Amino acid sequence: MKRESTATTLPALPLQPISQDVLREKYLKPGEATEADLLRRVARAFASVEAEPLRAEWERRFFDNLQAGAIGAGRIMSAAGTDLQATLINCFVQPVGDAIQGRDDEGFPGIYEALREAAETMRRGGGVGYDFSRIRPRGAEVRATASLASGPCSYMDVFDHSCSTVESAGSRRGAQMGVLRIDHPDVLEFITAKRTPGRWNNFNVSVAVSDEFIRILQAGGDWPLVHRAKPGAALVAQGAHLRDDGLWVYRVLPAQQLWDTIMRSAYDFAEPGILFVDTMNRDNNLRYAERITATNPCGEQPLPPYGCCDLGPIILTRFVQHPFGFGGTPAFDFDAFARVAAVQVRALDNVLDLTFWPLPQQDAESKAKRRIGVGFTGLGNALAMLRLRYDTAEGREMAARIARCLRDAAYAASVELAKEKGAFPLFAADQYLEAGTFASRLDEPLKQAIRTHGIRNSHLLSIAPTGTVSLAFADNASNGIEPPFSWTYRRKKREADGSTVEYDVEDHAWRVYRSLGGDTTRLPPYFVSALEMPAAGHLAMMEAVQPFVDTAISKTVNIPVDYPYSDFQGLYLEAWRAGLKGLATYRPNDILGSVLSETPEAAPQGAPDTERRKPDPMRSVIQSRPKGQLPGVVEKLEYWTQQGRQALYIVVSFMPVEDGRERAIEFFMPVGQSGESQQWITSSMRMLSLAARGGFLERALADMRKVAWDRGPVRLGTYTRPDGAAVPLWHDSEVAAIAYAIQNIIARRNGEPVAALATPPAAASAEPAPVLAGAKCPECGAHAMIRKDGCDFCTQCGHVGACG
Repeated sequence: MKRESTATTLPALPLQPISQDVLREKYLKPGEATEADLLRRVARAFASVEAEPLRAEWERRFFDNLQAGAIGAGRIMSAAGTDLQATLINCFVQPVGDAIQGRDDEGFPGIYEALREAAETMRRGGGVGYDFSRIRPRGAEVRATASLASGPCSYMDVFDHSCSTVESAGSRRGAQMGVLRIDHPDVLEFITAKRTPGRWNNFNVSVAVSDEFIRILQAGGDWPLVHRAKPGAALVAQGAHLRDDGLWVYRVLPAQQLWDTIMRSAYDFAEPGILFVDTMNRDNNLRYAERITATNPCGEQPLPPYGCCDLGPIILTRFVQHPFGFGGTPAFDFDAFARVAAVQVRALDNVLDLTFWPLPQQDAESKAKRRIGVGFTGLGNALAMLRLRYDTAEGREMAARIARCLRDAAYAASVELAKEKGAFPLFAADQYLEAGTFASRLDEPLKQAIRTHGIRNSHLLSIAPTGTVSLAFADNASNGIEPPFSWTYRRKKREADGSTVEYDVEDHAWRVYRSLGGDTTRLPPYFVSALEMPAAGHLAMMEAVQPFVDTAISKTVNIPVDYPYSDFQGLYLEAWRAGLKGLATYRPNDILGSVLSETPEAAPQGAPDTERRKPDPMRSVIQSRPKGQLPGVVEKLEYWTQQGRQALYIVVSFMPVEDGRERAIEFFMPVGQSGESQQWITSSMRMLSLAARGGFLERALADMRKVAWDRGPVRLGTYTRPDGAAVPLWHDSEVAAIAYAIQNIIARRNGEPVAALATPPAAASAEPAPVLAGAKCPECGAHAMIRKDGCDFCTQCGHVGACG
């Protein structure tokens, strides 16, 4: 199957396996065999909200636009035109008030009402961002119960566990963003929380930094941590006091000390990110109607309570003519790009009327403001194809021209749409265009058109990560605004039957260059990857593009492992001076993997009917243990916890079955091997023995593998990456590690002689390597999900996870 070439001179390339797999597994629906089938479904859905006489024409135009490269974000491409009651909106911001239930005194939903709303939103397929700053700090008075508050971080634990429990539409776990203001009394706990392995795995976290804090930081002053909730008596005795503005000062500390804590965590753990909330609100077209305190999970959409991001990127590589100079001078087709952007505005505006809304408040918020987010993807590839290096002035100039063209085309199209369908209900021309808003910087003719006719959408632009849509629909073009991360890599993927498939994943521009006759062993200097350019090059690109984006940009600034800490701090201050709305960085660390997740049972091989009716001797019920001595294995397990090296012995007994195999039926672990109670060991071994004789041992072991505890990860065994490197395995608990060890004993027994089993696996090093807290990869199970190109990316297997 080949993707059709566009009106540009790009060659038609056969789909690479990664694109075929992602397209098939995540986007094609029953009855769809090709990408064109999918695009017709989506185009039909877009057109379904148009007036009947125009519906067929708009379906055709939407289909042509999708083929030209104006695609929807993942939720749109997956669910539009289906019977799923799933939202087409990728992300939301949900309010959280200072109450347990009901609503607080300012109308914000209480914590457990907010949790219910968030669970419903994630169940329908949306990611959620929250500002937890309203929740009273740890140690504050709770008069209704004559007790003390536990603080927002404790409730974030609850939201995190809820997210890991709720399976969203399309079987994807919901992404979350947690935000806390820099003046909240619990901000230090918030900043350092993710240093604990396993905590808040379902959250990105960011600190909301104000202009006032930056000014005090630069002046070398002290910074008060404040809240409106009254502190408990103990805190008052320690100096907490009421300020003239009615806020309680819980503590005062040097601004530099607080900043260093944030920077050290970001430097070592890649979180928290920084949100410049005053810049967000100052630039906001709707600052007269809303106050923004949080963003969606990837940070490209600052949103008010119940706000949404209705996203659709345009694939920039489709508009490059004569790529790399083959056949002519390379050029970007701005006219075609502007036409496609105009139709994309209408498509995304229709999504707001087409989608299923998880909550009525989201529906009302959307209809009042009609926010959409036209963006782009493939910038890094497009610049290379234009023979422009990403981290040069020429590259940034071209990126700014592309962003400006997108801005002007989108705003003009929204004005035309307002003439036809009406302006968004909260539109007020004088306030919308007042000095300082994004709209006030538009060219004068466009501003005059907005004054005269109104505008359909309050916001129109967003540069989001594109994750799997780039893999499926853009031939693995560079993600969003990012440069390529690598030109090729090997991906190992576990199939449903338990088998493993390996294949090469290739960058789109690299593939085009090779197909046109370029020598990929000696790439020109404009082929520059994310890790080959200085951090300043990443930041400068954001600074060049942000003035033309009315919301924000999701981008990861990659930092070399040896990048000086003093320079690292300076990046964030430079981002504030440049007018950016936030910043996220990633500096490589020793991110260690975890055990492979359980895979579905292999499908049974075909067999004659008479054989199929025979009970499987490995799963039939055994009423009692056979008498006499059974062959067995005694194995010493060595593993590491936060308390250091641990060692246990386990005995597994096997029973021969009629077809010559051996079946594990009894488990024993001698007690007294450690100073702690061994009741759980005795109980677990007895239950496993019963499960083994009952024929459901695999399920019991799989359930044990899911057990988690609060003492940090446990290291046992190794995992071989696709590149052949062996890395340690980490498990969520001691129970999970032991279950993994038992699975390996049984597997080896089935395929190796007993003598070989007597030799334990090669011992790992005496001390475990340091662990960087991170989410577990949903594909391979490793705790190795990093932020790359604004998306979750597994350094173990190459899986792309939650993003915009």
